[in-house]
Amino acid sequence: MRALTRLLHIIAIVLRYRLDQLLPARRPFLLRLLLLPLALFPTPKQPAPERLRLALERLGPIFIKFGQLLSTRPDLLPAPLIAELSKLQDEVKPFDNDTWVQLVERALGQPLSALFQSVDATPLASASIAQVHGATLHDGRAVIVKVVRPGLQPTIERDIALLRLLARLLARVSSDGRRLRPVEVVDDYRHTITDELNLLREAANCTQLRRNFLGSKLLYVPDIHWDYCRENVMVQERIHGIGVSDIAALEAQQTNMKCLAERGVEIFFTQVFEHNFFHADMHPGNIFVARETPENPCYIAVDTAIMGSLTTEDQYYLARNLLAMFRRDYRQVAQLHVDSGWVPAHTRIAEFESAIRTVCEPIFEKPLAEISFGQVLLQLFRTARRFDMEVQPQLVLLQKTLLNIEGLGRQLYPQLDLWSTAQPFLERWMKQRYHPKTLWAEIQRFGPEWLEKLPHMPQKLYDALTGLQDTSERLTALEQRITTHLDRQPPAGSQRRRWVLGGALIIAAASLVQPQWQAVLVAAPWASWALVAAALYTLLRR
Repeated sequence: MRALTRLLHIIAIVLRYRLDQLLPARRPFLLRLLLLPLALFPTPKQPAPERLRLALERLGPIFIKFGQLLSTRPDLLPAPLIAELSKLQDEVKPFDNDTWVQLVERALGQPLSALFQSVDATPLASASIAQVHGATLHDGRAVIVKVVRPGLQPTIERDIALLRLLARLLARVSSDGRRLRPVEVVDDYRHTITDELNLLREAANCTQLRRNFLGSKLLYVPDIHWDYCRENVMVQERIHGIGVSDIAALEAQQTNMKCLAERGVEIFFTQVFEHNFFHADMHPGNIFVARETPENPCYIAVDTAIMGSLTTEDQYYLARNLLAMFRRDYRQVAQLHVDSGWVPAHTRIAEFESAIRTVCEPIFEKPLAEISFGQVLLQLFRTARRFDMEVQPQLVLLQKTLLNIEGLGRQLYPQLDLWSTAQPFLERWMKQRYHPKTLWAEIQRFGPEWLEKLPHMPQKLYDALTGLQDTSERLTALEQRITTHLDRQPPAGSQRRRWVLGGALIIAAASLVQPQWQAVLVAAPWASWALVAAALYTLLRR
């Protein structure tokens, strides 16, 4: 019921701001017919791009996040829309200043004057989840005070419930929908945005990211003042950089834009493969450039609420896939997709290889400005549909970050060759992965655990062999009993009973040999239990 109410509210917002006018002028006849009654609603005075931004603000944080993502894609949207949606990065309408003060004092348990020497009444930034004010500690250090917007949780829960309802519907009515695994994607996003409401988690992420890049010339991460941090309040070192989207200011200080773009790619791959801990919300509102040494620019990262990581297996397969693509080894790309389970095991490698070559070959040896990633994504979707490729929920954050990186690179240095920048890094990472020093470090890390388990291994091996012998004896006895029973049955209907009993034997053997099948049986469809029941009835009947 909550989801239905929220859906009606969304429709009302769409009608109020007449967002239908943002659709292309050339529309299918049926769509034009369906939208015809909307002409009865008045058109607001604001321009269409501004109405879209206002509508997304009214709809809440999930829709604002979507607008932030779109604001990084000037290749997909016209300039007026990009200009308005960019305001969603840090210019969302702020909430009342008195409310902000009350939230800080209630969280930290002291009056504002006792906590800070001074506080700016005007917010530095106001985003979908939190609002940031500048302040000064009593020891003179400049900080920012970030506070979560009040009343977000109910809106987010309603939106997630609606998205989950739509995801279940999509998975039920569409084979493509099942392949995209929309319910799992929505559940992953729910965990992500719920974590974003907890500023203690963001502070911990920030501390880890700062430690990873400590002393690096690529990225600076501001320090956290832990004594002033609570679940809805965070105090952090204040930085004074240039917003990465302020191209005019960057060019005015003669920033090396080529170096800046290449370092952005290097930072991303360093986080994903070396640290396995990457900033997953890299829209321009969260990225700044230090004013010092513009010829050798350094990034500054803020808002570390959303961080991502990969399993060792996904990390390995992703690196090998990218390297194989860079080398145009499409056969290996196809094989790796099968090995990783991203496409079904029965996929014909030769056909899949040909399809990947068709998609990837046109994009190599071109600068970013000449690559139509919209067309590439469309072709990849068609390829995925043809070969039943499933969406990997654990890679959704990474895919979102790649979209942000592409949009950022396009703004900074359109001639950037993303592939030639990334290939040397990945080749170096693969060599280091199998370097003796790396292997020795792994042994040192897991050695104590192995030594702890070593004394128990003989007993575990004995128990396993004993279990296998017992299983073999039970299967032999079961086979003899079934054979004896079949010999006693009259010829009529014996073939059908053999099929039933054979199925029961397969299920029983699987549950005995592989314990994980026991869990499958519990969750199996009713037909499996009907098969078992029929087999038992036939065995017991004389």
